[in-house]
Amino acid sequence: MNLKPVSPSASTPSLPTIVLVHGAFADSSSWNGVIERLQRAGYPVVAAANPLRGLADDAAYVASVLEGVQGPVVLAGHSYGGAVISEAAVGNTQVKALVYIAAFTPDEGESALELSGKFPGSTLGAALTPVPFPVPDGATGTDLYIEPAKFHDQFAADVPEPVTALMAATQRPVAASALEEKASAAAWKTIPSFSLIATEDYNIPSAAQQFMAERAHAHTVEVKASHAVAVSQPDAVARLIEQAARSLAH
Repeated sequence: MNLKPVSPSASTPSLPTIVLVHGAFADSSSWNGVIERLQRAGYPVVAAANPLRGLADDAAYVASVLEGVQGPVVLAGHSYGGAVISEAAVGNTQVKALVYIAAFTPDEGESALELSGKFPGSTLGAALTPVPFPVPDGATGTDLYIEPAKFHDQFAADVPEPVTALMAATQRPVAASALEEKASAAAWKTIPSFSLIATEDYNIPSAAQQFMAERAHAHTVEVKASHAVAVSQPDAVARLIEQAARSLAH
């Protein structure tokens, strides 16, 4: 299938498609403010529904979404979505830039769980509630949710509480095994990368984000924001994605 993202302007067919991949405890609507700004600037946008079931499977799903997009792509991931795009983009010559938004940028053999604990500052573990779920082989997996009462302070402290109450109620759980699964590839080694570091992030410490961005030789910006920076500061996120898109012309 060929996805035909909505664009407000038919006069800019040369613009790359922006593909957005959300992370854990969120869904594609977490990009809404960013999407609005990108579409207003003329970019076609696809917000992929990240399954949050396992790194290899999630990356394969996003790779299948990319196959349906025509032309050059700027691929952006938030949080755990960063690990997903790092695998999904491998071998895809249409992906011209990777954008990491308060995200994991793992190397081969690293897991999100390992990277989040590499530097002090994450308080996520104490905010999580595990819930069992059945898996196809008859075994039982573990889904992780952020406790609703802790969601605002943990995930989105700079977002108004009425909004975070809705975000907490609609959060998508992540399988614990997905955060433990080690990356098998790292597309940032061959694709130009951009990184937004959220300096008041309690999920992925800013020091960890900085370490990963420097290792990837990413163009980096720092924003005083919570982990939910795409919700609280969509202008800053859209600006970095547009910068990545404009870099394709050079």
